[in-house]
Amino acid sequence: MNKGAVKSAFLSYILTVGVILYWHIPKINTRLELFMKIKRVVKDFDEVMAIEPPKHFNPKMPNIFWQTLTKVVSLPALIQNHFTHREVGMEKLGKDEPALFLMNHVGFTDFEIAYSMLYPRKFNTVGAFETFMGLEFLMKQIGCFPSRKYISDLQVIRDIKYCIKENKTSVLMYPEAAYSFDGTKTVLPTQLAGFVKMLGVPLCVIQTYGVYLHQPIYNYVQKRKVPISAEMRYVLSPEEIAEKTVEEIEEIINREFGYDDFRWQQENNIVIDEPTRADGLASLLYKCPHCMAEGKMEGKGTHLTCHACGKQWELTETGFMQATEGETEINHIPDWYQWERECVRKEIEEGTYGFDIPCDIMMIVDTKALYSVGEGRITHDMSGFHLTGCDGRLDYHQSARSIYTCESAFHWYEIGDVIGIGNHRALYFAMPKEGHRGIVCKARLATEEIFKIIDKERKERLAEKRAHREAAATE
Repeated sequence: MNKGAVKSAFLSYILTVGVILYWHIPKINTRLELFMKIKRVVKDFDEVMAIEPPKHFNPKMPNIFWQTLTKVVSLPALIQNHFTHREVGMEKLGKDEPALFLMNHVGFTDFEIAYSMLYPRKFNTVGAFETFMGLEFLMKQIGCFPSRKYISDLQVIRDIKYCIKENKTSVLMYPEAAYSFDGTKTVLPTQLAGFVKMLGVPLCVIQTYGVYLHQPIYNYVQKRKVPISAEMRYVLSPEEIAEKTVEEIEEIINREFGYDDFRWQQENNIVIDEPTRADGLASLLYKCPHCMAEGKMEGKGTHLTCHACGKQWELTETGFMQATEGETEINHIPDWYQWERECVRKEIEEGTYGFDIPCDIMMIVDTKALYSVGEGRITHDMSGFHLTGCDGRLDYHQSARSIYTCESAFHWYEIGDVIGIGNHRALYFAMPKEGHRGIVCKARLATEEIFKIIDKERKERLAEKRAHREAAATE
């Protein structure tokens, strides 16, 4: 049998498996998400710290078998949500020309969309280290390689260069790193534009619509019936990247990443009539604009209620917040989230921001399991995060200047709300105890605003030094 026949047989087998999955399990999540469950092990802190970290591996070039299998397994969910897509300017990109693809990040469906739209192009994907838990073999086969979120990771830069120079593959990145909280752009790393310029390969963007509404981060378990779509755009050629400044590239990236899923819903009159559409909304909208109380909100059914003052809002079928009585203070969820950000910023500037709360502590040091190591406390202020616990053996500080945002998630891996920090040796996940609703969301907002203040001060100092040098040179 020749190679062409073997390849055709392989692809036919994969397609057959996909059809069987689609017809026999239509209402169950048949995607790779089924396997994205994390193994938890109770272990002593010292034993966890003694575990050997995983060895580095060079990104593997994906083959047609794994590419096709991933695409087929992704199809049922995309078909059920009436997925459509289009391409803009992609004819400029050569068939085998390596490129950097940046994609917005609002849910697991992003992964399925990317592997469907980019097929059969050869590409590697930058994935969060924790997504390799128990799935290292599979993740390697489909071309993924790990990155530590939010910290300086020179190895991932070397790995991306390896993909482009050695594998001759494109690279897919989710520069926001974490899922969007409110369906709009999450803060991007400050070095991204410089990295794009250094890499010098074509820059493309994949933008999704409706994915956040289908599976919002504040209620990731209950999916909604929402049509989803995506657009893949050729943004900059190598020649255009070379002639532009880092600041110009940064402006272009920020413009390309401008999105608002709730606005998209409203403008396109997308009706979401699920009776549980506001479940969990208080994780995101934790502050009441009527009485200013925090942590007293409850999202249940189609309503958000403040148990401090009794004010109630309905999340309408077209994505607006509407007060059931009296004035509607804020009718757009991203505007509400932005208002919470402004409130946190004011606390920081007035010197009143900070928290010190009890938490359960979990760790990741390898790809085998999530280790529960005990209880402790986590604090946050202008200096950064401080995590202590495990009978005094754990004492970890993450400086504010080292992270531009933090790992904050609601119902993380169906375990609970979590704040994640860490370094190359270990990742720490603090789960706030009961009675601290909203603190996970507030911690992310505060981390971002504190970093902005520190980064602005740093840039001002550099500009002042530059001005002094220039003045001295002219004397």
